[in-house]
Amino acid sequence: MSDMKPRSDSTPASPERRRFVGAATATAAGLAIAPGVMLYEVAHGRAEDQAASSAVRWGMLVDATKCATGCNDCVSACSTENGWTPVAESKHPKQAPQWIRKLELQDPLTQMETNLPMMCQHCAEPPCVDVCPTGASFKRADGIVLVNRHTCIGCRYCMMACPYKARSLVHEPLNDTQKPDVPRGIGCVEACTFCVQKVDRGDGNTACAEACTAAGHNALVFGDMNDPESEISKRLRELPTKQVRADLNLNLGVRYHGI
Repeated sequence: MSDMKPRSDSTPASPERRRFVGAATATAAGLAIAPGVMLYEVAHGRAEDQAASSAVRWGMLVDATKCATGCNDCVSACSTENGWTPVAESKHPKQAPQWIRKLELQDPLTQMETNLPMMCQHCAEPPCVDVCPTGASFKRADGIVLVNRHTCIGCRYCMMACPYKARSLVHEPLNDTQKPDVPRGIGCVEACTFCVQKVDRGDGNTACAEACTAAGHNALVFGDMNDPESEISKRLRELPTKQVRADLNLNLGVRYHGI
């Protein structure tokens, strides 16, 4: 998939090599989905001549004051959109995907409880990218952090480097849960992608944010943080927000209000 390119500072491969490697890896990955189905025939990523732009910085605002206790609509929506099994439905909960999960926090002084979703924070300076030995973990110019499943070797260095425990390894073969434009594979690391397939189609929103809005909670706002007229930019100017582990200076793409 073209949205799984290595970072722009990598040395570009020749057109001939890209076509050869792309066809070979897509064929191999296609067999993991179903016999005769090839990824390069069914995937719907961004075209090669439409590169992600650094003029955009995709981000999310999480308003913990509006996040409802016991509500898992964001988790369910992400699971449905991207084809993974939530912990509650998994046969092996300790190995279940962690694209997004709900956390329950309690202030040790006031005993106040706070609910909030936790996902990949899409750091501007992602530790997962720094430690990846193959370049499979990379950050697009628009701030979305992804994993190239064709070059991921499942070493899990990125999982150990992530301060947010936002990544997980696919432990079992995948069949019925596969989505055509969200390829997954055993032995590969994965995490929240900000629904990159929807972003590249021009939908302009993530499945979790759409579900939260539909439920009437409005705790999640997704958009371009570089656009001063976007809803997320306006809300970030209006509300005091925090970055989780701001002391790490990672410049996160996810900001929290009410924690």
